Amino acid sequence: MLFKTLSAAVYGIDAELVEVEVDLAPRQGDSQHETIVTMVGLPDLAVRESRERIRSAITNCGFFFPAYKTTINLAPADVKKEGSAFDLPIAVGILGANGELHRENLDDTLLIGELALDGRVRPVRGALPIAVAAKRKGLTRLLLPAENASEAAVVSGLDVYPVKDLREVITLLNLAEMPAPMKIDVDQMLNDADQYHVDFREVRGQMHAKRAIEIATAGGHNILLVGPPGSGKSMLSKRIPSILPPITFEEALETTKIHSVSGFTDSRGLLTIRPFRSPHHTISDAGLIGGGAVPRPGEVSLAHHGVLFLDELPEFERNVLEVLRQPLEDQKVTISRASMSLTFPASFMLVAAMNPCPCGYFNDPTRECKCTPPQIQRYISKISGPLLDRIDIHIDVPAVKVSELSAQEAHEGSAEIRERVNRARKIQQQRFAGEHVFSNAQMTPRLIRKHSQLSQSSQSLLERAINKYGLSARAYDRILKVSRTIADLAGVAQIADEHISEAVQYRTLDRNFWQ
Repeated sequence: MLFKTLSAAVYGIDAELVEVEVDLAPRQGDSQHETIVTMVGLPDLAVRESRERIRSAITNCGFFFPAYKTTINLAPADVKKEGSAFDLPIAVGILGANGELHRENLDDTLLIGELALDGRVRPVRGALPIAVAAKRKGLTRLLLPAENASEAAVVSGLDVYPVKDLREVITLLNLAEMPAPMKIDVDQMLNDADQYHVDFREVRGQMHAKRAIEIATAGGHNILLVGPPGSGKSMLSKRIPSILPPITFEEALETTKIHSVSGFTDSRGLLTIRPFRSPHHTISDAGLIGGGAVPRPGEVSLAHHGVLFLDELPEFERNVLEVLRQPLEDQKVTISRASMSLTFPASFMLVAAMNPCPCGYFNDPTRECKCTPPQIQRYISKISGPLLDRIDIHIDVPAVKVSELSAQEAHEGSAEIRERVNRARKIQQQRFAGEHVFSNAQMTPRLIRKHSQLSQSSQSLLERAINKYGLSARAYDRILKVSRTIADLAGVAQIADEHISEAVQYRTLDRNFWQ
């Protein structure tokens, strides 16, 4: 007897439907009571091993495992299948072919889940992309592990049923009428979770750095913080998500898909706050941008629509830092293998921090720097010029004075800064309507020429700065983008001389700070 079920395989951050075909054929002769299970359709090792898990799960749940020649086909047969998510649909297909189900087919139902030996359904990766694929293909019902149900339930128009074991699955499928599916109020989730446990009100002093960070978040610009140990670089960086605009449902959905295929989702399901990723400096290039035999997202993709924080920037391997060039320019990463080429989104705000020298006290007024010029040169040469050119804002973060630490006056909090950032972002949304650009940092050369026109005096000021500091053509564009953001924060349409002057000071660190 032949029975078919539907499952899905995840490739990149998207999923494709897989048809699971199970055929039971009687054995002949002396071996008629022997069970032989054959699996075809390019299964990987984890899928092939599922035969023994499924056999134990079926018998331990009180069902009869048929003593037939069992052929399992995963279609399309020319696409490799990996992972343990096919356990549940294969088990249901076997039981359906053996007459345990009252339904003739499950054409409207998709099943995923790993089976334990006692029949429990364990969570799998990629539940959200699979739910999106099921909705796209017109399916109406999804049965999956209870731990994955909350992230799948955010997809509207799809009935999601969390299940705990194989018995419950068969019971549900045999009901004449299915019970009410799981429902989630996405708007309520976004409103309740839009809270941060850190606040800029806790940061003493560093007004210049706060101003630079406000500009960076208002325009989506990358920023580099340079200062001695203990000056507050990490403290400032960790509070940046608290002043970014609230994440939209579309952004949350795309970001959650990336975290889902990486296995980083939690009980909330939907990622309702912007991610903040802070990889250690020992990370490899594959860990940063993604990789593997079957490519998985790296840290740049996990930081999509959020912040990627690289502390102690020169301590990262140079080849690791150089792979950042493509995602910083294109907001995506393409990883090619012999069997496939996958593209992961990587639109993030880069925040980097570093000491000015190996000991950290170069140009410090209170501590003596013990580094020699060659040591300093080797230290800063780990960061290439092209990478620095792709960071819009470089800001000095000096040590905080004791008088500022002990001051009792009220400090501006994240809520006030965020309000100004939101106003600037709304101006940019109106400006770039229909352009597929969402912030000043993403402006193309055509948009820069269109929206960053300068007066003659401002143009002359910018040219003198470029010649004086020896900045590149890319830095020229970055200054115009930052100037546009400063003008947006001021609520003016025309970029003025003071906006250019402030933007230029954020580009000098990579040229004369160590001289």
